[in-house]
Amino acid sequence: MLRLVLLLVVAGSLTACSQPAEEIRFDVLIVDGTVYDGSMSEPRRTNIGVVAERIASIGAPADAAADLVIDAAGRVVVPGFIDPHTHTAEDLASPERKANVNFLTQGVATVFVGVDGGGLPDRGDAITAMQSQGIGTNVAFYAGHAEIRRRVMGLENRAPTEEELQRMREHVADEMRAGALGLSTGLFYTPGNYATTEEVIELAKVAAGYGGVYDSHLRDEASYTIGLQGAVREAIRIGEEADIAVHIAHIKALGRSVWGQSGDVIALVAAANERGVEVTADQYPYRASGTSLASSLIPRWAMADSREAMLGRLANPDLEDRLREEMDANLWRRGGAESLLITGESGWRGMTLEEIAAEMGVEPLDAAIEVVREGDPSVASFNMNPDDMSAFAIQPWVMTGSDGSGGHPRKYGTYPQAYRDFVREQALFSTSRFVHRSSGLPADTFGLCDRGYLEEGRRADIVVIDLDNFVPLADFENPTELSTGVTDMLVNGQAVIANGEYTGALPGVVVDRQHLECND
Repeated sequence: MLRLVLLLVVAGSLTACSQPAEEIRFDVLIVDGTVYDGSMSEPRRTNIGVVAERIASIGAPADAAADLVIDAAGRVVVPGFIDPHTHTAEDLASPERKANVNFLTQGVATVFVGVDGGGLPDRGDAITAMQSQGIGTNVAFYAGHAEIRRRVMGLENRAPTEEELQRMREHVADEMRAGALGLSTGLFYTPGNYATTEEVIELAKVAAGYGGVYDSHLRDEASYTIGLQGAVREAIRIGEEADIAVHIAHIKALGRSVWGQSGDVIALVAAANERGVEVTADQYPYRASGTSLASSLIPRWAMADSREAMLGRLANPDLEDRLREEMDANLWRRGGAESLLITGESGWRGMTLEEIAAEMGVEPLDAAIEVVREGDPSVASFNMNPDDMSAFAIQPWVMTGSDGSGGHPRKYGTYPQAYRDFVREQALFSTSRFVHRSSGLPADTFGLCDRGYLEEGRRADIVVIDLDNFVPLADFENPTELSTGVTDMLVNGQAVIANGEYTGALPGVVVDRQHLECND
């Protein structure tokens, strides 16, 4: 805290220009850039001075001394982006992938993990590994409902006993005290799908007591069970009854059965916000969603208990008619066999289910079951309508989020793709809004009061971007191509990208939501 106070005193003195320029010294000085500060304000040409891990001056003298001077002329300077939904925990814990370069080259300084109810199964070990070896981006984590439920109840498809529910409450409290952002659920997936709304409300109340957020992969984004609108109503009810802010993960109208329902969903969220239930969402700019093949097609009752139990049900002739009827309906929702592209580790990677079925000489559902038996790889499902995507994109409560996972280009290209599609090509909103929905809005939503804006005293997560070359190179054939356009970048005041190249630095930190040092 003393260090923060000293930095703020320095910042105040520099801003007031009480010292001659030759006596002012920064660790990093970024000069002559067009600065978008993370708000919806118009950009301005100014200089930014950094001391240690904090922004010490906005409007610093251009001729001040600095250990590192970054000439940002002709480029924009923005806060490090905050990605509220990623699947990169394993990357950050890995000695080989800990730098998270694919996010840095998109301008992302902070990623959230433990989403879709997953949490960090071995939180203590994972955080220790990240802190000891160093990481390239900052990382914040969720208390994962599915992981907690699995720990207490396994994959059983039933309601918890009061004793089990109390144990789950205690686990949520433990995660929140350890610094979690809030409670994350994946009510579309096993075992989250087995939880009642009332169960989730009880656990969300615990997270609310620590100032957390309720984040959810909705129970249904299509028409599998309660429908898209029903699932949005459920999320809002949880927020209302638990007195907690609601965040809807990767908002979408998934599949032809719900195309055109974006307007109804927007109306539901608007009504909730008007009556005081804070609701936000994130969105990635791709028509294809991503999940596993089994999650796309196999009904949840068939996935209960264990993978072995699921495989037994798939082989049970007494269940064949019911399984095929429901799987056929799910395949239709997903757009048919031609719309499912294998993206995960598999001998069928890069092929659609239609192509696999043709090669096997069987019907698509038979091919799907065989591929699931072999390992259940991830798939990209091309099932979103551009009009719905645009309708969600322009909402002031929608932010950018990658849902970054293996095999899908969104892990490497979401932010430049969103800029290209929504700002340059479709002109849905301004560059200021693009920056705000990628930095200030998530910082405000999740209470990250020390990041998300270019303000004196905040953490120096700062990105310099050549917008003309801010381009996603990853696609579904080559999903691991790094994006271009980020020329320089600081994370906590240290240069992680210089002249377009990763520097090797690992200055990222694990965010403790309960102990942030922020301006008053």
